[in-house]
Amino acid sequence: MTELKLSSHTTKLSRRMYLSAQGLLGISSWIVPSLTMAKKPEAMEAIAKIVGANAIRDGRVKLVIPPLVESGNLVVLKLSIESPMMENDYVKAVHVVSEANPSPNMFTAYFTPRSGRAELTTRVRLADSQRVWAIAQMSDGSFWQGYADTLVTLSACTEMI
Repeated sequence: MTELKLSSHTTKLSRRMYLSAQGLLGISSWIVPSLTMAKKPEAMEAIAKIVGANAIRDGRVKLVIPPLVESGNLVVLKLSIESPMMENDYVKAVHVVSEANPSPNMFTAYFTPRSGRAELTTRVRLADSQRVWAIAQMSDGSFWQGYADTLVTLSACTEMI
């Protein structure tokens, strides 16, 4: 038994209770990774450059990245935007922004009404566990966003000195 003295009270902890508490404290950042990640200003600046003074709305954009990837060297990213893709209402571009990569602007894909659907699947490199945003620019000038969080166990995009 381990004794824990808090003010004038002494609490006896069993070894199992003590180890369980230590384990929970040690892995708590892995349980909810989005709460422990700080948003980097470079990613926020990149998004601000894309949208300017326009408001970004949530919805219409579906971004799918595996929630846990073993290696950030090759991560499958799937993206789709709800749009009729007609002459008067279509997706002009989608910008994918990374929170933790050395360069936050991962890529931009352009669409026209002749694209038929605003969907794509590609592979990207991720430097670390992070949030990735997809910002769709519509033909009417509106911006829509979607995002996905992922936990990367082996980072990519590292700089070697």
